[in-house]
Amino acid sequence: MILPIVAYGQSTLRKKCIEINKDYSDLNNLIENMWQTMYNAEGVGLAAPQIGLSIRLFIIDADPLIDPSETLINKDFKKHVFINPTIIDKSENISSFNEGCLSIPDIRGDVKRPDSIKIKFYDQNFNLYIKEFNGILSRVIQHEYDHIQGILFTDKISPLKRKIIEKKLSKISKGNINPNYKMLFNK
Repeated sequence: MILPIVAYGQSTLRKKCIEINKDYSDLNNLIENMWQTMYNAEGVGLAAPQIGLSIRLFIIDADPLIDPSETLINKDFKKHVFINPTIIDKSENISSFNEGCLSIPDIRGDVKRPDSIKIKFYDQNFNLYIKEFNGILSRVIQHEYDHIQGILFTDKISPLKRKIIEKKLSKISKGNINPNYKMLFNK
């Protein structure tokens, strides 16, 4: 089932999320709904707060962004479920990339992030992993990880860019936009 995506301005997007366990109610169905919702909106990642749930869960499918020539650590995890993740290490090397977000349609901004991360997480079957990721895959994971920490990419753009997009953000929070997917707005 395709769920509405929570728009900028909703308090759910600003909450630090809680961990879940393998007995979380209807988890497999929730994850399937998240995949359908993300693909319907043509996204590469979706975090639980973006569908109104303050739990430490996100999904990614970075395949559309990955250049076949790019060397990636753990390329086999480019489509994956992350439950109760914790970033345990970050590289000192930082790079910038123009990011967007399904909860903030039609706005993009350059965000600086570490080039690689080491993250501990559970998969859909509650198998534990500690993995390193780099490149675009690392970036997508960090973006979604920020969501479960109550952080949006707009918090990481320059103050000047934030000032420029203020009116657009206000329009999004009021529902004065027309995205090509279902959204939930403050009214």
